[in-house]
Amino acid sequence: MSIIRRRVWALPVLGAVIVGGLTAPATAGTRTRLVECESRSCLLVTGRRASAATGVAINGHAVAVQGARKWRVSLPIDTVRQWSAPLARTISVSVGDNHVQAALPIGLLGHAKNLAVLTVSAK
Repeated sequence: MSIIRRRVWALPVLGAVIVGGLTAPATAGTRTRLVECESRSCLLVTGRRASAATGVAINGHAVAVQGARKWRVSLPIDTVRQWSAPLARTISVSVGDNHVQAALPIGLLGHAKNLAVLTVSAK
Protein backbone atom coordinates (compact mmCIF):
# COMPACT_ATOMS: atom_id res chain seq x y z
CA MET A 1 0.00 0.00 0.00
CA SER A 2 1.41 3.36 -0.95
CA ILE A 3 2.07 6.05 1.62
CA ILE A 4 -0.60 8.30 0.08
CA ARG A 5 -3.29 5.62 0.39
CA ARG A 6 -2.31 5.00 4.01
CA ARG A 7 -2.61 8.69 4.84
CA VAL A 8 -5.96 9.04 3.04
CA TRP A 9 -7.29 5.99 4.93
CA ALA A 10 -6.04 7.37 8.26
CA LEU A 11 -7.86 10.73 7.93
CA PRO A 12 -11.40 9.41 8.65
CA VAL A 13 -10.08 7.37 11.57
CA LEU A 14 -8.27 10.39 12.99
CA GLY A 15 -11.40 12.52 12.51
CA ALA A 16 -13.53 9.97 14.39
CA VAL A 17 -11.06 9.90 17.26
CA ILE A 18 -11.01 13.70 17.51
CA VAL A 19 -14.80 14.05 17.35
CA GLY A 20 -15.24 11.20 19.85
CA GLY A 21 -12.84 12.93 22.20
CA LEU A 22 -14.73 16.20 21.95
CA THR A 23 -18.10 14.65 22.70
CA ALA A 24 -16.97 12.56 25.68
CA PRO A 25 -18.88 13.47 28.85
CA ALA A 26 -17.10 15.55 31.47
CA THR A 27 -17.66 12.86 34.08
CA ALA A 28 -15.97 10.05 32.12
CA GLY A 29 -12.78 10.19 34.21
CA THR A 30 -14.43 10.39 37.64
CA ARG A 31 -12.52 8.34 40.24
CA THR A 32 -12.83 7.62 43.95
CA ARG A 33 -10.34 6.48 46.59
CA LEU A 34 -9.85 6.51 50.34
CA VAL A 35 -7.58 9.15 51.87
CA GLU A 36 -6.83 10.41 55.35
CA CYS A 37 -8.02 13.92 56.13
CA GLU A 38 -7.89 15.64 59.50
CA SER A 39 -7.19 12.37 61.37
CA ARG A 40 -10.18 10.53 59.85
CA SER A 41 -10.93 8.62 56.68
CA CYS A 42 -12.39 10.47 53.71
CA LEU A 43 -13.48 9.60 50.20
CA LEU A 44 -11.58 11.57 47.59
CA VAL A 45 -13.60 12.08 44.41
CA THR A 46 -11.79 13.52 41.38
CA GLY A 47 -12.83 14.35 37.86
CA ARG A 48 -12.78 16.81 34.99
CA ARG A 49 -15.28 19.34 33.72
CA ALA A 50 -15.54 21.63 30.72
CA SER A 51 -15.68 24.84 32.76
CA ALA A 52 -14.78 25.88 36.28
CA ALA A 53 -18.27 27.41 36.57
CA THR A 54 -19.97 24.01 36.10
CA GLY A 55 -21.45 22.70 39.35
CA VAL A 56 -20.61 19.31 40.87
CA ALA A 57 -23.02 17.20 42.95
CA ILE A 58 -22.47 13.92 44.79
CA ASN A 59 -25.60 11.78 45.29
CA GLY A 60 -27.73 14.86 44.59
CA HIS A 61 -25.90 17.12 47.07
CA ALA A 62 -24.02 20.12 45.66
CA VAL A 63 -20.41 20.13 46.84
CA ALA A 64 -17.70 22.77 46.83
CA VAL A 65 -14.73 21.42 44.90
CA GLN A 66 -11.07 22.39 44.69
CA GLY A 67 -9.60 23.10 41.29
CA ALA A 68 -11.00 24.44 38.06
CA ARG A 69 -11.38 22.05 35.14
CA LYS A 70 -9.60 19.26 37.01
CA TRP A 71 -11.52 19.12 40.29
CA ARG A 72 -11.39 17.19 43.57
CA VAL A 73 -13.43 16.98 46.73
CA SER A 74 -12.85 15.09 50.00
CA LEU A 75 -15.93 13.87 51.84
CA PRO A 76 -15.87 12.32 55.31
CA ILE A 77 -16.97 8.66 55.23
CA ASP A 78 -19.84 9.49 57.63
CA THR A 79 -21.19 11.99 55.09
CA VAL A 80 -20.91 9.45 52.27
CA ARG A 81 -22.83 6.93 54.43
CA GLN A 82 -25.60 9.48 55.11
CA TRP A 83 -25.91 10.37 51.41
CA SER A 84 -25.83 6.75 50.13
CA ALA A 85 -28.04 3.70 50.26
CA PRO A 86 -26.94 0.93 52.65
CA LEU A 87 -24.31 -1.37 51.10
CA ALA A 88 -23.98 0.94 48.05
CA ARG A 89 -21.19 0.13 45.62
CA THR A 90 -21.37 3.39 43.65
CA ILE A 91 -22.09 7.06 44.12
CA SER A 92 -23.84 9.33 41.66
CA VAL A 93 -21.59 12.14 40.43
CA SER A 94 -23.19 14.97 38.46
CA VAL A 95 -21.15 17.56 36.61
CA GLY A 96 -23.59 20.01 35.09
CA ASP A 97 -26.06 17.89 33.09
CA ASN A 98 -23.75 14.86 32.90
CA HIS A 99 -24.36 12.05 35.40
CA VAL A 100 -22.23 8.98 36.09
CA GLN A 101 -22.06 6.23 38.68
CA ALA A 102 -18.55 6.19 40.19
CA ALA A 103 -17.42 2.95 41.82
CA LEU A 104 -16.66 3.12 45.53
CA PRO A 105 -13.64 1.34 47.02
CA ILE A 106 -14.55 -2.29 47.70
CA GLY A 107 -16.38 -2.75 51.01
CA LEU A 108 -16.50 0.96 51.86
CA LEU A 109 -20.18 0.96 52.84
CA GLY A 110 -20.43 -2.76 53.56
CA HIS A 111 -20.66 -4.42 56.92
CA ALA A 112 -17.52 -5.74 58.57
CA LYS A 113 -17.55 -9.52 58.91
CA ASN A 114 -15.30 -11.62 61.08
CA LEU A 115 -13.63 -13.90 58.60
CA ALA A 116 -11.98 -17.11 59.76
CA VAL A 117 -10.26 -17.64 56.38
CA LEU A 118 -9.77 -15.47 53.33
CA THR A 119 -8.57 -17.23 50.20
CA VAL A 120 -7.06 -15.15 47.40
CA SER A 121 -6.03 -16.79 44.15
CA ALA A 122 -4.52 -15.48 40.94
CA LYS A 123 -6.17 -16.22 37.63
